[in-house]
Amino acid sequence: MGELITFTSNGGTCEGYLAGNSGPGVVVIQEWWGLNDHIKDIVDRVAAAGFVALAPDLYHGASATEPDGAGKLMMGLNVGEAAKDMSGAIDLLQQRTGNARVGAVGFCMGGGLALVAACHRPDAVAAVAPFYGLIPWASAQPDWSALAAKVEGHYAADDAFFTPDNAAALQAQLRDLGKDATLHVYAGCDHAFFNDTRPEVYNAAASATAWDRTINLFRTTL
Repeated sequence: MGELITFTSNGGTCEGYLAGNSGPGVVVIQEWWGLNDHIKDIVDRVAAAGFVALAPDLYHGASATEPDGAGKLMMGLNVGEAAKDMSGAIDLLQQRTGNARVGAVGFCMGGGLALVAACHRPDAVAAVAPFYGLIPWASAQPDWSALAAKVEGHYAADDAFFTPDNAAALQAQLRDLGKDATLHVYAGCDHAFFNDTRPEVYNAAASATAWDRTINLFRTTL
């Protein structure tokens, strides 16, 4: 089990959930619900696989259990401030592990933000695994040319939020820029298929495959 911590972020502080005692660092980025028990469980799972994992609380204490509330929290998020919080988390992981190379994994909103973090910190983020991640703010599209990380993403064939066509377009855009990017699309899956607290969308087989690919990405890259 991990612990709640406070770390330095852009001259201020941010809270987060940290787990793991050894291995490379991985920053875990929340869904639009906030830093809830599901995200903390993922942090614990990443740590159990041999990493030091940290999920920064990008909502600074707020969370939601209903889509309307989560949508309001997401739309109220300042992407620039979130990028600074994620950068602070990356700095802490580098300090804790002594390893300059950090991985990033995120889910839903966090998948898009994991890509943002990789573009903001190409000096540190060497591998990024977005799960059905999108960047819903047109004004917040990152500078993809700055991306240095290997990208291996996981998307759902039946996802109406971030469709397979969207995934294919992003993969093509990144590859056209010379980036190492593979975005897998899982048949018979819907958005949030990895979230085992939501039985209406959870897909155990696809989740196991996506998880194995993600851990392998971090083990071979970091």
